[in-house]
Amino acid sequence: MTDLQAPPCFTRIRAIYPQLSEKEKTIATLILNEPEKIIHSTISEIAGDLNVADATVFRFCKRLGFKGYQALKIALASENTSPITEIHEKITEHDDEEAIIRKIFKSNIRTLEDTVQVINMEHFREATKALISARKIDFYGSGGSGAIAMDAHHKFLRSGLLSSCYNDSHLQLMSAAQLSKGDVVVCISHSGTSKDIIEVLKVAKLNGVKTIGITHYADTPVTQLADISLLTVSEETEFRSEALASRLAQLSIIDALYVSVCFQMKDEVKTSLQKLRKAISVKRI
Repeated sequence: MTDLQAPPCFTRIRAIYPQLSEKEKTIATLILNEPEKIIHSTISEIAGDLNVADATVFRFCKRLGFKGYQALKIALASENTSPITEIHEKITEHDDEEAIIRKIFKSNIRTLEDTVQVINMEHFREATKALISARKIDFYGSGGSGAIAMDAHHKFLRSGLLSSCYNDSHLQLMSAAQLSKGDVVVCISHSGTSKDIIEVLKVAKLNGVKTIGITHYADTPVTQLADISLLTVSEETEFRSEALASRLAQLSIIDALYVSVCFQMKDEVKTSLQKLRKAISVKRI
């Protein structure tokens, strides 16, 4: 498997935009709306126009993963530099059902396209390896993320790996307290700041458990605590929060992990699936 290309500059910015300081957001907005200006200006000219220090612009370039301002300019020049329009079209009171479904589907497609650009493939490989070698896998999520955790448990039951899912914070802590080295915990939190998920991560790590975090933001307590982080990208619209949009990306990451595990455990998974199909055949008429 080859590495995905580095995520485009615009995708990187949208992924971290909510976490930026006000000065950083000023720089980010200029890049998104007027990339040509960045390409044809010096760092001092941009800093002067935005009333920030040259060092602030330089640090922002580094935060995006570039070596400096010149590297950012080169990246922008190689991308589509037309101004970014509203990616997630706003649904208005004048929209009919056809317009609504078109806009929602377009938003979902873009969420998946952006997420695949920001996934760290080395982390994905590490996560796959950890899941394959796990004695037991616990999936944790609260609220909307709880449904994603349950879906993950449902999938991994088919693989033959021992897994559990807990949506209740007390049960999460109780289960994590019983885990040990050789086990794996997968925590799902859109914000990355869920107090319940943070606490359970701390307990798991104290017990030497390998931890995987699936979240939206790169610099959060969840990404700081988790051994492996897998990120999603989504944007908020008037009737749809980032958390709702990111569910599709979270589900897709789980799907990809499951399929990756199955390919590497081909014979074991085939045996498990045969047992599963035989067991549930009594439920069919």
